[in-house]
Amino acid sequence: MNTWKIGVLIGVVGLQGCMAVKPADQTSLQIQAFQSKEFETDKSVAFAAVMSVFQDLGYIVQSADKETGFITAASPTKRNTNFFEALGGVASSGETKATAFIEQIRPGFASVRLNFVNTKKRSSAYGQSDQQDAPILEPKAYQIAFEKIDDAIFIRAGTKPTK
Repeated sequence: MNTWKIGVLIGVVGLQGCMAVKPADQTSLQIQAFQSKEFETDKSVAFAAVMSVFQDLGYIVQSADKETGFITAASPTKRNTNFFEALGGVASSGETKATAFIEQIRPGFASVRLNFVNTKKRSSAYGQSDQQDAPILEPKAYQIAFEKIDDAIFIRAGTKPTK
């Protein structure tokens, strides 16, 4: 069951490059609404849960600061060069970058905001390079990630040492 959820999330995030959702179609408030979720836990537990979920999903955590509540991570780079690009001396690769911001909003409640961005890099044999970043604006990708974070918080709450 757990493996299935991970596969679905990776599939949804991976397919985002194929979907054309225009940022202009959504207001910043609408985007923030599906990128954020409040959890009934403290910041420390939420922070550890997000770190764990990123790692479970195969992301490489690049930086994490518990004090600020900020985490950056990236998926492993996938090579996307096709036959015609190779003939032209062009190589391309892509990855998904993720950030999380965790904050204590009131006693016993933490807020988590996630952001996923697909990055595609191209380079030629002549030294030219290009990078295109596309935000993932599909609410389902965030919903799945938040479900996994909720599960991780639940597990951590059940395994807290007694005082």
